[in-house]
Amino acid sequence: MAAPAALWRRLGGPGLIALLARLCNRNRNHRGRTPLVLLAPLLAQSAPQITAKYPSLGCVSPHGAHQFQWIGNQVPEFGISSSNVKILSTPSDFYETMKAQIKTSKKRITIASLYLGIGPLEQELVDTLEETLRCLDSSDLHVSILLDYTRGSRGRNNSRTMLLPLLRRFPDNVRVSLFHTPHLRGLLRLLVPERFNETIGLQHMKIYLFDDNIILSGANLSDSYFTNRQDRYVLFQGCSELADFFSDLVGAVSEVSLQLQPDDTVQAEEGMEHPYEGDKTKYCEAASEKVMGVIEDARRRQYEKRSTNFQSERSASNIEPPDTWVYPLVQMKPFGIQIDELVTETLLTEAERGDQLYLTTGYFNLTQGYMDLLLGTRADYNILLAAPEVNGFFGAKGIAGAIPAAYVHIEHQFYNEVCRHGQQMRVKLREYYRDLWTFHAKGLWFYSAGADLPCLTLIGSPNFGYRSVHRDLEAQIALVTENEELQQQLHKEQQQLYNLSNAVSPATFQHPSRFVKLWVKLVTPLIKNFF
Repeated sequence: MAAPAALWRRLGGPGLIALLARLCNRNRNHRGRTPLVLLAPLLAQSAPQITAKYPSLGCVSPHGAHQFQWIGNQVPEFGISSSNVKILSTPSDFYETMKAQIKTSKKRITIASLYLGIGPLEQELVDTLEETLRCLDSSDLHVSILLDYTRGSRGRNNSRTMLLPLLRRFPDNVRVSLFHTPHLRGLLRLLVPERFNETIGLQHMKIYLFDDNIILSGANLSDSYFTNRQDRYVLFQGCSELADFFSDLVGAVSEVSLQLQPDDTVQAEEGMEHPYEGDKTKYCEAASEKVMGVIEDARRRQYEKRSTNFQSERSASNIEPPDTWVYPLVQMKPFGIQIDELVTETLLTEAERGDQLYLTTGYFNLTQGYMDLLLGTRADYNILLAAPEVNGFFGAKGIAGAIPAAYVHIEHQFYNEVCRHGQQMRVKLREYYRDLWTFHAKGLWFYSAGADLPCLTLIGSPNFGYRSVHRDLEAQIALVTENEELQQQLHKEQQQLYNLSNAVSPATFQHPSRFVKLWVKLVTPLIKNFF
């Protein structure tokens, strides 16, 4: 597959898409959509294929009979009721919901985040964990926390020091794992300063799980994310199979991570290759096997369960058909796993004329593949990004303070490309601005042609940039729903974000706040793949 992928890139895939779309117009399926999904394997480099053992769940069950059921060819499909889904709107909703969920947890709490901050709000979160552990039988509740090693170890006071008291008081109930990218090793690890070593690769998943309830988000565990840093958050309640999947996913990454000890040292799990001292190839192969094993096991269980239900009239009659489907999308390129990239590119490829896609990212630095698809396909795109004043690096000291200007430069270059292709009416950019707030939301809302409400959203940790695709460990979901009430929730979420934005035009880049120094323009192409 690597050779066709390289050929595809050289041919300029999106232009070829447009040609093939026209040639395929006569060969549409019953929903009136061109079957360009058949080209999906050409859109990505070689990736683990998991379709051979188990066919699409739609083959054994009437559930999932919607236009996006092809996603189930790559990942597990969780059919649920829309009544189990709630969209959270604000940082305070996110924080208060997490605390409430911790207090009512009985058997498991699983947390995956980039880092845990060191302020009073973060301490209150840790105290809530401790109180819950004290109130329950010590053998009942297990807490597993996965953070990034480099970000979680920065400074004298850090995520590790925040969690050490918890680990020391409840050594049998609390596990703290710190993922260390296998690419930061040897001389590079010695030379790269502490503040910049995270540019090599991170654990970036944001998963907050409490018994059978889950919050999936792009938000980290830091005070700004609880107060005035806007992100997205979705709460699933009483979804045991979905919770089991994400618990197993975090568990798999935790097993290949370093384990925090009560004396603040770290060590690899017994029998595991060390991430930066051991053999890199063996480590990545072992990690890939564990993560892909979680995905394959979930698909096997679903296939067996739904095969049985499909053949049993009694079972089928007692099961209420779902109106909402959740597809977990994992991207871990260091381990050779690029499912999210494949699905995202296919989704952008399949979007037809008249479809409306609202795409947002706090850090606008799209991969070349995503940019080509936006410019080469026929759907309408409304892209929401952060104005420099609400970029998380705005006002930072040192070279980091120039990062917002670098994003302005990237934005300006993309806008010029849109204009050069005459696509201003089809691809529109907007900048989010809210006084005294920062912007960290990412994801996508898909409105089918003629529809007033979205039927699909992508929500999770990826930013659609080079880092998300190539360097970091990412996870998001594709949420598909036929329920109008849930579609209304998603539409309201999208509108609340876009209503706080301004349209980008040539005049935008004439404003003094958009001035980019020459050295930033020269350096940006060299470093854009690191932020």
